[in-house]
Amino acid sequence: MACRAEQHRDGRLADRGRARGDERRDQRGARPPRRAADGSGATSGERAAVRVRRLGRTDVLPGNRTGMRKLFAQPGFPRLFGGLSTSMLGDSVMLLVLSMWVKTLTGSNALAGLTFFFMVLPALGAPLLGVWVDRLPRKAILVWGNFASAVAVLPLVLVRDEGDVWLIWLVAFLYGVSFVVLPAAVNGLLKDMLPDDLLVDANSSLATIKEGYRLFGPLVGAAIFATAGGWLVAVVDATTFAVAGVLIATIKVTEPPAPEKHSFREDVLAGVRFLTGDRVLRHVLVGLAISILVIGFFESSIYALMDAFGKPPTFSGVFVTCQGVGAIIGGLTAGRAVRRLGEILSCALGLTVLAVATVVCIAAPTIAVVLVGAAICGLGLPWTFVSFTTLMQRRSPKHLIGRVSTAVEVLVSTPQAISLALGSLLVSLLSYRQIFAVIATVILLGALQIVLTLRDHIRQDLTTADEILVE
Repeated sequence: MACRAEQHRDGRLADRGRARGDERRDQRGARPPRRAADGSGATSGERAAVRVRRLGRTDVLPGNRTGMRKLFAQPGFPRLFGGLSTSMLGDSVMLLVLSMWVKTLTGSNALAGLTFFFMVLPALGAPLLGVWVDRLPRKAILVWGNFASAVAVLPLVLVRDEGDVWLIWLVAFLYGVSFVVLPAAVNGLLKDMLPDDLLVDANSSLATIKEGYRLFGPLVGAAIFATAGGWLVAVVDATTFAVAGVLIATIKVTEPPAPEKHSFREDVLAGVRFLTGDRVLRHVLVGLAISILVIGFFESSIYALMDAFGKPPTFSGVFVTCQGVGAIIGGLTAGRAVRRLGEILSCALGLTVLAVATVVCIAAPTIAVVLVGAAICGLGLPWTFVSFTTLMQRRSPKHLIGRVSTAVEVLVSTPQAISLALGSLLVSLLSYRQIFAVIATVILLGALQIVLTLRDHIRQDLTTADEILVE
């Protein structure tokens, strides 16, 4: 692969450099290399190299600006980024339109909310889908998955009246299948295409573009829906999927052979078993799940927050926009945070930022301060999820990455569904400040769980980064 070729080339350059250095030392008298004071016999350079290999990041210096340049110099990544960015644009334009369409046709908030239920329903079967993600070539899954998604949204052009709502729900369900399969295939393909030290840059760049689309995508979708109708939104979305499929099809990548088949039950459970057996992923995932149990309360209580400050429901769009601005900053800085602090501490710090943002909203005397809290909240989200995604990619073996990704989907979606249901109940019983107090407390507990159970790993990451900085 490209990364191996680059390492081989770097090795040749290093050998030539050492040869020239040996010649100069021969001319003026060779000097033995400085040895470690601990008696190990290793030079400082050798010890640093061991630490870098152990950490799995060869470009860990904070403030290093070469990461993104290296990333986009990797063969195939610019086209993968272009394809994924295009399909994400279609997603951002379409997603709110689905529930908006149901609300317009039926006048029912409950039926509109049911649209999201159909969208998350496929997550329950994610481990089954993960088996096929690992058995089939990831590039082919992304190409044909995008083409299939383009076809899947086209039934929306047939929607005319309330009797056609089932078509919208069918498309929402198929969208949910796409949301399970395609990200799992992306995780696998990134691991095949990139060296480990560039995974965080890839995740950060994709998170940044996704959050950037949130600033205008839903507004564009709503505007098209209001002026031309949902059929045109469907055509736009289908076009973005088709373009993504074409771009990804042009990528040349060497993928590992399919893993050995076992019993279907064994293959389905392999991802869950790996997660529970990996101490680091297990504890980080537990902390995330604890936090996600209450993060859904934001969705349910946002309109109560607007009411408390005398704002109409439509003002929630301003809140989301401010959150998007913070999320763009978070996406741009997530890579630097991970390189300097490590994935584990960056994830816990992202959760802590979410809790702080919630406290700001609780104490806010004016809506302007609430919007500051929204921006802080947006900052914490990419730090949390870019860190965890990178950690999962780095620690998961290639032959299991699809099943690990889909297992995570189930373990994250389940508390999210519970959170949405509980939030709908709490909003009728408590004020938004009381609900936000619950959110902040539980998220802090999730972050604390990660830090306390993995403090040795965190200390090792920080020490390694500091020593590399010094040397």
